[in-house]
Amino acid sequence: MDRLDVLKEGLRRAENFRAAASYINFDMSTISPENARAHEGELIAFLENEAVRERKEPSFVSALLSSLKDIDSMDEWERAMVKEAYRTYRIEKNITKEEAYSFSLQEQQAFLDWEKAKKNADFSIFSKSLQGVIENNKKRASLRELDETEKGLMKSDYDRLLDMYERGMTTEILDPLFDESKERIVSLLEKIKNSKKKIRRDFLTRKVPTEKQKEISKMLQEVLLVDTTRSLISESAHAFTDRMAYDDVRITTHYYEDQFLSNIYSIMHESGHLMFDMMQPKENHEYFITEGKTLGMHESVSRFYENRIGRSKSFISLIYPRLLEIIPETLSDVSEREFYEGVNIVEPSLIRTEADEVTYTLHIIIRYELEKKLIGGELSVEELPKAWNEMYSELLGVVPENDAEGVLQDVHWSSDFGYFPTYAIGNFYNSMYYNAMNRDFDIGEAVRSGNLERINSWMIERVFKKADRLTPSEWIFDITGRELTPCDFLDYLDEKYGEVYGL
Repeated sequence: MDRLDVLKEGLRRAENFRAAASYINFDMSTISPENARAHEGELIAFLENEAVRERKEPSFVSALLSSLKDIDSMDEWERAMVKEAYRTYRIEKNITKEEAYSFSLQEQQAFLDWEKAKKNADFSIFSKSLQGVIENNKKRASLRELDETEKGLMKSDYDRLLDMYERGMTTEILDPLFDESKERIVSLLEKIKNSKKKIRRDFLTRKVPTEKQKEISKMLQEVLLVDTTRSLISESAHAFTDRMAYDDVRITTHYYEDQFLSNIYSIMHESGHLMFDMMQPKENHEYFITEGKTLGMHESVSRFYENRIGRSKSFISLIYPRLLEIIPETLSDVSEREFYEGVNIVEPSLIRTEADEVTYTLHIIIRYELEKKLIGGELSVEELPKAWNEMYSELLGVVPENDAEGVLQDVHWSSDFGYFPTYAIGNFYNSMYYNAMNRDFDIGEAVRSGNLERINSWMIERVFKKADRLTPSEWIFDITGRELTPCDFLDYLDEKYGEVYGL
């Protein structure tokens, strides 16, 4: 076989194991019996380890290293495949199959412990597993083989973890971006707190039955033009998106009868992830480069549809009449302007996933600062809940009453460190390309008229198409002609919420 054929065959087998693990994970997170989850976790660990084993087969490694020598003579898709496979190879190279299995098993157990700890609002149930996850992340980072460029950039284990999720990102780059964001957001938040504007909120907690919320979910996906023949919506404790295959991308949401907006914006957020996965070039699947897009890129898209589109005046104008038809008893005495303001109410709160646009980035900065200290050894697991509460008090002025609404609220630390910053980076990216799109056509008018096809087409051509073949810095420059900056996002917050609160 040609070496590229050997490479593709190995990647195909590894992808089959990954997909099988994803199907089990989706079942585990949605419908499986509680006592079945430990066994499912073992199966996932086994399948993920088999995927790693395929990528470590001598014939596969030989074909990969041989292909690297002739990469300049390959076409665009072959080059992308080889580059992505080589990056994965260097990440996994020094990790034994026993270690890979142990890492995966630890993560599955940590997920189960996190679920139990959150249910009981008791951090001690999760603390031992969390310590194991931290140690595994540090070990994985230290074992990663770096090329010469990476050696000059990544100065700590946490830098290596950041780069796993956002290629090229380091604390040296991110610290000043977050410092500027924190300063300007805290200043804006103080102005909002001092505003005399009172936003109506009584309707936000009116009960909306689950069946009605399911109707709303369907309506939102119809408006966004989601292909429901290749996707589905299920329910889970923590909403997520999972790509199984080219024609199978799944999302989950949660239905709280007294918080109907929670489902609306979970659907908008996860549908953004879904469309990014579903609307990428088919060649990405054929050449196994679907993991080339970073989480910062991904979060930019999910938060673009959730916030820049979903919380805009024009989108509220579009869906308000439809919501009135589905839940008239909830909104019949609520004007469109009152609904828009209620959707955009700013109030420091405890739960990240329910946070408003202004305070959301502060939630991320808190986690970023804590992660750096945990991985750097400056903060112990035992000290984490206290440090968490102190930072929430300092930046947001709120303190959790228990661990469930505090340090246990997010699932990510049961497996990943370095992931959280990508949510805020995503806000920076999408504000930049929103402005680029708005120069090409009036986004507000397109949304008001229900022409989401125009927006989706622009996203496919400018944002989705090359995401798996470019580094994040190359990608955002290709879209906007500019380097990454938080200024577009911060200016957007100032302008929008200045109008909402009459500042």
